[in-house]
Amino acid sequence: MKGYRLNPDKEYVMKIIEGTHRKEGHCPCRINQDDSTLCPCDEFIESGICKCNLFLPI
Repeated sequence: MKGYRLNPDKEYVMKIIEGTHRKEGHCPCRINQDDSTLCPCDEFIESGICKCNLFLPI
């Protein structure tokens, strides 16, 4: 994803990745689980907003 980087806090990133894994690839910050919440979620793809701060703008 051009223009974005992973959060530099490695411990935080691992927690988010573990949460994503537990939710079978869906954003751990979302209650619902559908095609729009698969990481990276549609909101991030469309607007560049990552609610869980896994991806940050450069």
